[in-house]
Amino acid sequence: MIKKLVIVESPAKAKTIQKYLGKGYEVVASMGHVRDLPKSTLGIDLENNFNPKYINIRKQSETIKALKAAAKRNDKIFLATDPDREGEAISWHLAQLLGVDLDADNRVTFGEITKSGVKAGMSAPRKIDMNLVDAQQARRIMDRIVGYKISPFLWKKVRNGLSAGRVQSAAVKMLVDREREIRAFVPQEYWTVEAKLYSGSGKKTFTAKYYGENGKKKDLSCEADAQYVLDTVKDSPFTVTTVKLGTREKSPAPPFITSTLQQEASRRLGFQAKRTMKAAQELYEGVDVKGYGTTGLITYMRTDSLRLSEESKAQAREYIEANYGTQYMPDAPRAYKTKNNAQDAHEAIRPTVPAITPDQVKDSVTGDQYKLYKLIWERFIACQMANAIYDTVSASFDANGMTFRASGYSVKFAGFTALYEEKTDEKEESNSNLPPLHKGDALKAALVTDQQHFTQPPPRYTEATLIKTMEENGIGRPSTYAPTITTIATRNYVEREGKQLVPTNLGEITNDLMEEYFSQIVDVSFTANLEQQLDVIADGKTQWRTVIGNFYDGFKGSLENAEQHIGSDKIVVPDEVTDVICEFCGRNMVIKYGRFGKFLACPGYPECKNAKRLAKEAEGSCPLCGGKLQECKSKKGRKYYGCVNNPTCSFMTWDTPTRDNCPKCGKTLLHKAGKNGKFYCSNEACDYERKE
Repeated sequence: MIKKLVIVESPAKAKTIQKYLGKGYEVVASMGHVRDLPKSTLGIDLENNFNPKYINIRKQSETIKALKAAAKRNDKIFLATDPDREGEAISWHLAQLLGVDLDADNRVTFGEITKSGVKAGMSAPRKIDMNLVDAQQARRIMDRIVGYKISPFLWKKVRNGLSAGRVQSAAVKMLVDREREIRAFVPQEYWTVEAKLYSGSGKKTFTAKYYGENGKKKDLSCEADAQYVLDTVKDSPFTVTTVKLGTREKSPAPPFITSTLQQEASRRLGFQAKRTMKAAQELYEGVDVKGYGTTGLITYMRTDSLRLSEESKAQAREYIEANYGTQYMPDAPRAYKTKNNAQDAHEAIRPTVPAITPDQVKDSVTGDQYKLYKLIWERFIACQMANAIYDTVSASFDANGMTFRASGYSVKFAGFTALYEEKTDEKEESNSNLPPLHKGDALKAALVTDQQHFTQPPPRYTEATLIKTMEENGIGRPSTYAPTITTIATRNYVEREGKQLVPTNLGEITNDLMEEYFSQIVDVSFTANLEQQLDVIADGKTQWRTVIGNFYDGFKGSLENAEQHIGSDKIVVPDEVTDVICEFCGRNMVIKYGRFGKFLACPGYPECKNAKRLAKEAEGSCPLCGGKLQECKSKKGRKYYGCVNNPTCSFMTWDTPTRDNCPKCGKTLLHKAGKNGKFYCSNEACDYERKE
C-alpha cells in the first residue's frame, strides 16, 4: 500500500483532514512558512537580477526536522497549503526543502474543509503554479527592499524601531490626510424648520420638513431666514398639494468577501479585522460540531470573488422554502458579479453546509466563532432570498407659500429582511409613518420649530471604512488588510479612539518625511498600480524580475536623494500633554511610548523621574466603593479590570464591565465571554445573571 503524506499549514486543519482521509494518509502541519529571507541582512542580490537568498527559519527547526522525517517514511507527498498566493509560495518552499519534483502533480487545494471538499481537492492534484509563486515573491521582495532601505532613514531622523512599507505607508497617508482635512474644515451654518402636523384624527402627529418657497428649493443659511419661515406660516393651515403613492424594492447584499466581512464584523460585532480573521480561520480549518463531528464550517476566507457554487445556492433555496415558504424565494437563484480586478479562484465566503444553522453550532464553538458564523450564514441565506417590498408615500404641503415635505414607508413584504439586513456607515434616516392624506386636505400644525446646525467635517476612518477605501483604491489584497492595520497600530502611527483610527504625532511626522523623500511609496495610485502589476505576474503575462526592476529604478533615485539631503538632526516628536499632575513637581505629565506600550512620565526628566501606568477607563463603577473602574494588564499581559482606588479598594475582575446596571441591586453588570457567555452582577451578594 502506497503511503501518502499531506502537508497543510495548521494543526487544526491537519486534524480535520486526517479524519476525512483516514488510513493510508499522514497529515502534518508546516506551521506556516518554513523558509524566508534572513532578518539580519537584505537577503536580495540587487546587482544580480534581484535573486532572493532564502534560508530555513530558525524557530522552525524542529518542524523542519519532523517534516523531513515524515517525507522519508511516505511514498508520495501532497502539498495542501492554503489556496492563495501565500499558500502557493509555502508549497514551493516546502518542495525546495523536501526535494519534491516541481514537474509532478503534487499540489492540492481545498476551497472548504469538508469531506466533499477534501475529496474534490485530492482528486485533482496539479503542478505548483509558479506564476502565483512569482507574484508572492515579487510582493515579498518589493516589501523587503522598501522596508530595509527606508527604515534606516526613519531611525536616523525620528527614532529606532520604526518601519515603512508600500501598503502601510499609503494607509497612514490616507489617515493623516483625513485628519488634516478635519482640522482645516470650516463649519458652515444652516437652519432647518420642522412642522408637527396633526393627522386627520387630530390626536397623532407626523413631521413635515421645510423644503422651499412656492415649490422651489431654498436653503436657510441664518436665523433670520428661519424666522421668516416661522412668521410666514404662523396660524396658517398646511394644505396638501401633492400625494404620491408607490412601491420600491430592495435587493439583498451579496455574499461576503474578505473586505466586506471585516467591515460588517466591525460595524455589527465591534471586531477588529485581526479578530475577525482569526475566528474565520478557525471556522475554515474545522471545529468539532455536536452531531456532525469535526468539519470546516465556512469556505476559504481570503477571497474577493462573489461566485457561489450552484450546489450551495440550491441548498440555500431548500432551506428558505422549508423555513420561510416559496414566496421568499426569487424565481431563479441569484448570481453576483465579481469586480474585474478580483481573483476568481475561490468562491465567496459562505457556510459549507447551509443546513447547519447557527443555533446548531452554538454549544460547540467559542463566542467569537458563533457570532461570525451567524453573520456569514445569515448573509449567505439572505442573498438567495426575495427582494423586500415597501409601500412608499411622499406628500407636499403649502403653508402661505412655504413648501413643506414629508415621506414615509411601510413594509409590504419583508423578503430577505426577515433574516438579515446589511449595516452601513452612514446614519440611517428615521422612517415617519404618514396618515392617509388627500390633495386639498388642510391640516393644523401642533408645533413649528427651527433649529440651528453646522456642517460637519468628514468622519475619521474606522477599520471598516479604511478597509472599504483601501479596497476601492486597490491598496492591498484580501490577505493584507488586517495585517496592515495591525502593523500601523503596533508602530504607534495610529491610535484607536473607540472605533476611530487617529494618526499620532509620530504617524504624522513619519508620513511627512515619507512624502518629502519617498513620495511614490505613499502615493495611493502608485501603490495600487503595483498591486495590478502583481496580478499581471500571477496571470503569467509578465516576469516578476521585470516588475521589480522597473520599481527599483525609480526607488533607487529616491534613496540617493534622501542620502544626500536628509541630514543627521533628529526630528523631535512632541509628547502629548495630559491633565494628570505630577505629584512630585507639579508639572503636567505627558504620554510616552515604551516597550509595553504607553505610560505617563514627568516632562521634568531627568530631574524628576516620576512615571506611572496609563490607565484606560472602563465602563461601570466599583461595586465595593463606587469608584471608577480601569482596564489593567497583569505581568503576563492578561487584561483585567480594577478599581482606581486600589490598593485601598481590592475589587478586580477578569470579566468586562458594562454600562448596564443590575435590575435587582443597581450595581454594574459584568460580561463573561465564551461558549457559556453571560451577564452577571458585580455584587457578590447578588445572584442576578442572564445569558448573552
